Amino acid sequence: MNEELLVNVTPLETRVAVVDQGVLQDLHIERAANRGIVGNIYRGKVMRVLPGMQAAFIDIGAERTCFLHATDIYPLDAEGMEQRDPQTPDIRERLREGESVLVQVTKEPLGNKGARLTTRLSVSSRYLVYMPRTTHIGISQQIENDDERSRLRSLLDEARASVDVRGGFILRTAAEGAGREELEADLRFLKRLWGAVEQRFDQPGPVRVYEDWQLYHRSIRDLARPGLERIRVDSREAYQSLQEFCASYVPELGHLLEHYQGDRPIFDLYGVEEEIGRALERQVSLKSGGYLVIDQTEAMTTIDVNTGGFVGRNNHEETVYKTNLEAAVSLARQVRLRNLGGIIIVDFIDMQDAEHRRQVLRALEKAMSRDRARTAISGVSALGLVEMTRKRTRESLTQVLCEPCPACSGRGLLKSAQTVCYEIFREILRDARAYAADALMVLAAQEVVDRLLDEESDAVADLEQFAGKTLQFRVEPQYSREQFDIILL
Repeated sequence: MNEELLVNVTPLETRVAVVDQGVLQDLHIERAANRGIVGNIYRGKVMRVLPGMQAAFIDIGAERTCFLHATDIYPLDAEGMEQRDPQTPDIRERLREGESVLVQVTKEPLGNKGARLTTRLSVSSRYLVYMPRTTHIGISQQIENDDERSRLRSLLDEARASVDVRGGFILRTAAEGAGREELEADLRFLKRLWGAVEQRFDQPGPVRVYEDWQLYHRSIRDLARPGLERIRVDSREAYQSLQEFCASYVPELGHLLEHYQGDRPIFDLYGVEEEIGRALERQVSLKSGGYLVIDQTEAMTTIDVNTGGFVGRNNHEETVYKTNLEAAVSLARQVRLRNLGGIIIVDFIDMQDAEHRRQVLRALEKAMSRDRARTAISGVSALGLVEMTRKRTRESLTQVLCEPCPACSGRGLLKSAQTVCYEIFREILRDARAYAADALMVLAAQEVVDRLLDEESDAVADLEQFAGKTLQFRVEPQYSREQFDIILL
């Protein structure tokens, strides 16, 4: 592994890229105007309780009310600790409209949906997630070695006794290989942080009582892994802030920090800008000559694998196998870059050999194993389909950087000029029957008017005679192809 972390900071936007051997592997973008809120804690107000959905809508002061499901509500006992309840009671027993509730954001607002909330509060450090209202101790599933898991659990027990802090913890993936001193430092930090957060709990809501770190702080905390060679920052202010952050919380990373002062923008230097542009395209080329076609919809994302111009040197089955192997690695990277979430269907090229299917699935699982988001992968079906799920906590790259086309409303298709002409003809007939005007004027786009006066001129003449109306046409330069209006004269 030869990873570098690139931090690009401007007053309006912060971007963090993970580059491995010169190839972009991961990308995070945060804009000042709509900074992410996952991890923030709020004192919210219950606006509506919906028994039929077993959910409530909570006002946290955001643009849209947020969603809190009954399964994400954890009642507290007299000591302020979460009660264990094997059954989910009626939400009306937990919440009342108008009352205040402490909640934490677990999922960003997506599209027209508000943020997802929970009453299980937590704060994070380099190695630990602290849940002060539980007694649960967990370890990241990405730490697979049983001996290491046992070692970390024992060290955490010793460190908790030393620091004298109660509550639950999750050992993060970054804790692998950490010693007792590092865990104790994290525990002391979390204890101080939670004490400061608790002091703001009594503020009248809706109000934010805790805000997570800036993106570049969180990136150092969450993305830095063994093998990281360098952290390059192009902003002096951010560089100095990260120096202080590393000195306080992750001193072992301080020597990796570097202030980039080159004339060429840092993302241009590494080709990241070009990669971002390609990550917005529907088609992704493979080195072999094959390609992927990625279609993102509200319900799911589909990825189609094609051989394209790759014909191979041996037989057809070998060509298909090699293309699928390359596609498995490429699509895993694209899923991370584009931050695709929810259901993902991969249509590999059909393979007859069962061993080939196993090898392709193994390659996909290996490529996805470096993904920080939780994923689940099914086997390869007889049709070559693989179903995946990937946890969605924030908007995809397309949703962050793009918006639906105003001409086609995101369909990706426009009606042909001929289709629009025929719609105009039908509308003229409706208006001619409904109104007693002597003439009608059609306002439409240039290409539609051109077709009406050229290819459809005979039809226009017949329509004038049939309707008994004079028809006039005028080009509206601001109209898209599908827009038109008919004015009575």
